[in-house]
Amino acid sequence: MKRSICTRITLCFAGMMVLMLLVTWFANSNFLQDFYISEKVKVLEKGYEQIDWILKEQQARGESMTEGFATKDNRSYWFRPDGVVVEEEGELSRTLRRLSEESNTSIIMVNGSSGTAIVFAPRGEFMEQQMQRYLLGQAGKEQEETIRQTENYSIEKRYDRRSKNYYLECWGFFSDNSTAFLMSMPVAGIQDSVRLSNRFLIYVGSAVLIIGSAIMLFLTRRITRPILSLSKISKKMSELDFNVRYTGQAEDEIGILGSSMNLLSEKLKETIGELKSANNQLQRDIRKKEQIDEMRKEFIANVSHELKTPVALIQGYAEGLTEGMADEKESRDYYCEVIMDEANKMNKMVQQLLTLNALEFGSDSLSMERFDIIELIRGILSSTRILIQQKEAAIVFEAREPLYVWADEFKIEEVITNYLSNALNHVEGKRIITICAVKEEEAVRVSVANTGQNIPEEDLSRLWTKFYKVDKARTREYGGSGIGLSIVKAIMDAHQREYGVRNLPDGVEFYIILEGGQ
Repeated sequence: MKRSICTRITLCFAGMMVLMLLVTWFANSNFLQDFYISEKVKVLEKGYEQIDWILKEQQARGESMTEGFATKDNRSYWFRPDGVVVEEEGELSRTLRRLSEESNTSIIMVNGSSGTAIVFAPRGEFMEQQMQRYLLGQAGKEQEETIRQTENYSIEKRYDRRSKNYYLECWGFFSDNSTAFLMSMPVAGIQDSVRLSNRFLIYVGSAVLIIGSAIMLFLTRRITRPILSLSKISKKMSELDFNVRYTGQAEDEIGILGSSMNLLSEKLKETIGELKSANNQLQRDIRKKEQIDEMRKEFIANVSHELKTPVALIQGYAEGLTEGMADEKESRDYYCEVIMDEANKMNKMVQQLLTLNALEFGSDSLSMERFDIIELIRGILSSTRILIQQKEAAIVFEAREPLYVWADEFKIEEVITNYLSNALNHVEGKRIITICAVKEEEAVRVSVANTGQNIPEEDLSRLWTKFYKVDKARTREYGGSGIGLSIVKAIMDAHQREYGVRNLPDGVEFYIILEGGQ
């Protein structure tokens, strides 16, 4: 048995605190000073780049270096905190002021061509003398440390005996090679700061370590009593709830027990889950088989029912011809017409069933194209003109402008033809059939409405079912098989577009919604 949880957690906490204190102390002692100097150097380099870019822009515009400054004796001064008040309107003035205020940077700039100078420093005369010593190579080297050296400028760390402070000084020439500059920035005594920071860290860290260890010891003694938690887990498992888990990672006696319970729970969960999945799949397969059997039985019954009447008629009239019941030519012609008419109905139903089967099983793919739905409707009306006249129906279709859609033109023609045939077979009253095609945002709504009796509300959703007929006697009268609207449903489902039917005050309207082609 290893150490108790309480002891291990307390030791881990104390060790982590000591390690963090040591890492912080080491980082302060070895890297803080370099980091501090590096950040100050970045400020000077960025200031140089900004000022150099402004001078280039002023030179390109033909402006003087002191543009936007109040000048005196060919020099521009800015003293801190009280001195000459200037109107800082130029971009260079704003940049120098920002560097001075935000980074405590003193700046002096002298243009060798014009002799003008800008002094942004509380120690203007000393800064001018210091810049001359740099340019003439008379600055003392014993107190210098070069930080960065480039073609145009040099950044050095210098100790000032008078103020007993360190300064970072960037001096040299801007890219116009005629403007010399000196930027000076005081550097705090970072070594003293590091020593004070480390001493304070030791004091505070020691106090935190002692107090934290005491708190951790108290808390871990309470955490070492998780037996109640394991008891609750076992109760949940007895109720077939296997989602609960023991989350401890220790290798003590409680950890071993918790791991064993987790393994047992996982195994039971997997086994019961597999059994449930197998049972659910079995139930689905049984339901699917039952549905297929019911659909097959229903299909056979419907087809048998639909074929029974025409087959009986064909058989009866054929027997009549065989037995010589129609001696006269007129009677024989009538018998033959009945046989041919019933055969045509049977052939039409078979073709519709084949079409519906191809659509439902996806073997008849769509051929999407952009076409004028108005022109398509006119073609359908032209081809059915004789049937419309026979039904003594009036067609209302007033669209004149082309209206384009994206769809399978051949299949949409079949949809509208089915709608129109359905309307002709059920038109009553005023015997008016209204066809509309209107644009609705990015879609086109096509509808076929006829005057006549409404469809019972409970039958509206069943119209799209194969072989379903609201009025079977009337459907038989005009030779309908109850498959036309099922074909419409299959075509629109393949297009993934909306379709439907609704009762109107004086009739019924069937509609489809297609994707606009504009």
